[in-house]
Amino acid sequence: MGDAGADAGPELELARSAVQGGDVDGAVVHLSQAIRTLSAAGERCRAAMACAELGDLYAMAQGNLTAARAWFRRARRLVAGEEPCVEQGWVAVAEMGCDVEDPRALADSADLALDLARRFDDVNLETKALADAGLARVQAGRVTEGMAMLDEAMALACGPADDDEVAGRSVCSFLTACYHAADFDRASAWADALRRRGLLGLEPGAPALVRSHCDSVHAAALCELGRWGEAEALLLRAIEEVETATRLPSWHPAIALAELRIRQGRLAEAEVLLLGKDGHVQALLPAARLHLARGDHDLARATAVRGLRALAGDRLRSAELLAVLVDAELAVGDVEAAAAACTDLVARTAGLAVPGLAARVAAVRARVLEAQGEAAAAIGTVEEALELLPPAGLPLLRATLLLELVRLHHRAGNRAAAAVEASRAAAALDGLDVVAPPGTAELLGRVATGHAGGGGGGGAASRATLRREARGWVLDHAGSRARVGDTKGLRYLADLVADPGVERHALDLVDRVEGVAPAGEGLDRRRLGDAGALSDARARAAYRHRIEALRSEVDDALASGADGRAEALEAELDGLVTELTRAFGLGGRDRRASSAAERARLNVTRALRAATARITALLPEAGLALDASLRTGLYCAYEPGEDPGVRWSFIPD
Repeated sequence: MGDAGADAGPELELARSAVQGGDVDGAVVHLSQAIRTLSAAGERCRAAMACAELGDLYAMAQGNLTAARAWFRRARRLVAGEEPCVEQGWVAVAEMGCDVEDPRALADSADLALDLARRFDDVNLETKALADAGLARVQAGRVTEGMAMLDEAMALACGPADDDEVAGRSVCSFLTACYHAADFDRASAWADALRRRGLLGLEPGAPALVRSHCDSVHAAALCELGRWGEAEALLLRAIEEVETATRLPSWHPAIALAELRIRQGRLAEAEVLLLGKDGHVQALLPAARLHLARGDHDLARATAVRGLRALAGDRLRSAELLAVLVDAELAVGDVEAAAAACTDLVARTAGLAVPGLAARVAAVRARVLEAQGEAAAAIGTVEEALELLPPAGLPLLRATLLLELVRLHHRAGNRAAAAVEASRAAAALDGLDVVAPPGTAELLGRVATGHAGGGGGGGAASRATLRREARGWVLDHAGSRARVGDTKGLRYLADLVADPGVERHALDLVDRVEGVAPAGEGLDRRRLGDAGALSDARARAAYRHRIEALRSEVDDALASGADGRAEALEAELDGLVTELTRAFGLGGRDRRASSAAERARLNVTRALRAATARITALLPEAGLALDASLRTGLYCAYEPGEDPGVRWSFIPD
């Protein structure tokens, strides 16, 4: 039997060579043959290691967590009845720590691996086990204990641990924990040592797939620090590095870039990046936030609920999903449901010593209080949230809270207080490399000038406004006022003017103006990329709802052990994702396949230019300046520049 086992060696080497060459299908074939050979030879421990390697390939190279988890389970079964051995430890922590949904399961596996690593004196396994055990404890709210274990893991990764890939995976767990716990000082303290070890930055070290995962978490931390330009550059480099080295689509950096695109208001780009990845645990939160930003509140709620079910024991990630759930419920006017979700949020985060978390929770509470008609209590809660922030760090959160305070004071009629907070908010934003939230410039401008909405505002020769009213729109410039009837072009225009410099994909503008279809309504694959009675916006919405429903069914099938049903559902998901992708004209598909995006580009461009022509006929100077500052095409934006002559702003109802 020993000879039979030895014959698996060449297959394993061929599999690893295939991975390096980007031939995933070839690697699967070779690993499968090695598993058969080792199993036939009775070498269960080696067969288990090959199963774990195959599971890792599905997870890291293809993002197919359904297939990956099936192989990880098989690996664990193979060694379950064996005498204690180091392979049992490696199988226990075969998954990337931050891909494990349940921190309790991660802690159990990591603790087992840690015991075996120390028993068999395997420093590489000890490094991975410590890192995963620390991450599990941080996610479960035991932050101090978890960070101590992670520090020990980083000491080993920068010292005696000599397996670059294992060290890189351990760094991923460390950075993930630092991000969720907002412990950016700890991450910075280890950064130089990790760079010297080749585990951060551009130096050779961990394989591209692993290092890209670390880069993704690092970029997420940079986003929280308000350094979006650096984060974007890091993620774009990570994506290019992975796809060049492996000839495979990137996963973790693409998901992280999608999160950044949502913050930037570039929703169509975010959707493209997330397509096919929204079943991944790391994509749950950005997917929910994308649906919320697009205005599909039912879908945002469904995704948040699915995430909460999957991450039941993860107190930190659950908090972020609950915040999305609160906002989704408020958006549809269900204040009672929002209050219930907020109560759950407060309970789950009680006692967690995480910088900024109490402030985030307070901000959510303030939104619920405002919806309940308690404006003064809402203002007091945001003021308390600002007091809860540490003196240094978390600059983006501080700026966000100040803007919320400006909005609350302004709506309550507290003009003097609003002006004071507006100055603080503007100063906080000036130090950050971020895209300001929608309507921020308009809000700060109105507060600074004491303008309550409706008129031309200060500086009549340089400011024009667009305001919606019941029967159409009111245009103001230099003391002149005109009223025009409602058109799609004017609604597109208002969306762009509200956020100067922010790009909108033409499909985003169509979705925002036409709205989304009710859940489950109007799904027809033939109509998504071609003309049909059902509008493109509604067809895309129907696909999104069906995909989310299938994701939930896949989770249920996996939870009940119905792997076959899960695989069948995944196959249907793949088909739907392909159809939705075609709406964006991606992947070199023919013109007919990409007609949804092309038709949106043409229709939005015509509508916008018709709207500006109409405005120019009524207010010539302001209209010409608007037309010159408007960029149309597949991506549209209002870009007034430093001195546009006339600067337009949108005044909401």
